[in-house]
Amino acid sequence: MSKPRSKWQDVHGIFLLNKPKGITSNLALQKVRRIFNAKKAGHTGSLDPMATGLLPCCFGDATKVAGLMLNADKVYIAECLIGSQTDTGDATGTITKTSNKTKLSDKEIQISIESLTGDIKQIPPMYSALHHEGRRLYDLAREGKEVERKARDIIIHAFKLLKNDKADIQTLRFEIKVSKGTYIRTLLEDFAKACGSFAHMTSLHRTQLGIIKGGMITLDELTEQSNPFDSLQPMDMALIEYPLYQLDKDKLQTLIHGLRFQTTLEPKVYRLYDHHNNFVGLGEAQDNSQFKVKKLFLKSYQSLQTV
Repeated sequence: MSKPRSKWQDVHGIFLLNKPKGITSNLALQKVRRIFNAKKAGHTGSLDPMATGLLPCCFGDATKVAGLMLNADKVYIAECLIGSQTDTGDATGTITKTSNKTKLSDKEIQISIESLTGDIKQIPPMYSALHHEGRRLYDLAREGKEVERKARDIIIHAFKLLKNDKADIQTLRFEIKVSKGTYIRTLLEDFAKACGSFAHMTSLHRTQLGIIKGGMITLDELTEQSNPFDSLQPMDMALIEYPLYQLDKDKLQTLIHGLRFQTTLEPKVYRLYDHHNNFVGLGEAQDNSQFKVKKLFLKSYQSLQTV
């Protein structure tokens, strides 16, 4: 007889999962959630099943932070095989196009990289979760249908060759930093086309999301820990790009009651802490010298509050 699950509990924080290959981001999240028995959970920046790497799993009040990370830049290590293209753009698909050109020169590679660095336009792939007339594109693609997709503005901040195996059928490895909405497999297809060939992605590993990088833990490592909560990060670790502002008791109560106070702070968003250095939320100094709440994380604050 299986052991009954412990009661769901209030958990607030972020766990940096090194997502394994072969499962969806949501399934990976649910596996982590069950280990923490967390009532409320969400993740940021979904990874395809074949992809691995950084998947921040947010619990409790940290799910409110997740939305602030969705627009963040991302860094990937990606590999592609030169000479063939698949219907999905990666190794999970069926080969649809081949080329006799299976080796690229260093000069060709560099010219193509440079042409695809900076502000560019990209047409999303059919195998994507985008909607068309109420249906997911990947559902249409599985039915053999193709619809017109508008090109989107994206930014390729960095596109660096890490490895060139120079085999008869060439495999290339890149480190790529991109803006929100970029499809790496499509970028690699476009890269190969610029070189007069085809390619498909064979592996993808995310190493950074916004300011978050490093510190990833696998599911196996988490399971083996005697206390998994030792690996739970405070939610403000994802917000250190915002300057810190410490509130006195009166100002804190003002914000909790939904009111504003006068300030001489530079207009911008701030991380808010109480007089005990407990994280409270985010606030915004405005051009009119008023300070207002942006987000308060009161459940987690009350659990941390020092008397």
